[in-house]
Amino acid sequence: MTAAVQEARTDAQAIDDGVQVLNGKQYMADAKGNLVPLELVKPQDKLEDETVRKIFGYAVPLSDQVSRFKGHTFTDLGELDALLEQDFGARRGGKKGNKTYRSLDGCKMVKVRVSDFIDFGPQLQIAKSLIDECLNEWAADSRPEIRAIVTRAFNTDKEGQINRSEIFMLLRLEIEDQRWQRAMGAIRDAMRITGSKTYINFYQRSAPDAAWELVTIDLAKVA
Repeated sequence: MTAAVQEARTDAQAIDDGVQVLNGKQYMADAKGNLVPLELVKPQDKLEDETVRKIFGYAVPLSDQVSRFKGHTFTDLGELDALLEQDFGARRGGKKGNKTYRSLDGCKMVKVRVSDFIDFGPQLQIAKSLIDECLNEWAADSRPEIRAIVTRAFNTDKEGQINRSEIFMLLRLEIEDQRWQRAMGAIRDAMRITGSKTYINFYQRSAPDAAWELVTIDLAKVA
C-alpha cells in the first residue's frame, strides 16, 4: 500500500452504517423510507451498502480538504498581490482579472482565469433577420458552410438555449456586406454578462524548456 493510500485511509471519516435499532431489533431504511428488518436485507444489497458508505468515508473529507485548499490558495495569492502592490506598486492581472504566477525556476505555474457567463438580449432576433436577408439574397452564391453555421447558431437545444459557440463563430467570419456587419453589431449589442466564475489551474514541467503538464485535481480527469 502506498503512502498516499495509507494517508487517505487514516483521513477517512466515520460514516453511519445505516442500521437503526428499534425495540431491540435492527432495521435499515430503504429508498422509500420503509424500515426493513436487517435479517431480511439481501446479502448483496448489504454488501453494496457497506461499500458505498466506506467510499463516502473517504470522499467527504477529501472534498472538504479540496475546498479548504482552494480557499487557502486564493488567500495566499491575494496576500501576495497585496504585498507586491504595497511594496513595489506592481498590480498583477489583466482587465478581466486573469493572472499567472510562476516559480523562479520556471517549472511551476499557477493560472487564475475569470470566465464570464454570457446571455443574449432581444437584439439577437434583429441580427437573425439581417442574416436571413443576406443568405436569401446571396442564394446560390453563399457558401454552404456559412448556412450551416447560421443554422446551428440559431437552433435551440432542449432547454431552449441558443448555441453560443456557433454564435461566436459567426462573429469571426469576415464578410463585408453592410447588413452582415450590422447583424454582427446587433449580436455584440445583445451580449449581456450575467455573472462570472473564477477558475484556478496548476501546471508543472521537468525543465524550463519542457512542455507544461496540468496538475489534476478533478477526479474525473485523474489517470
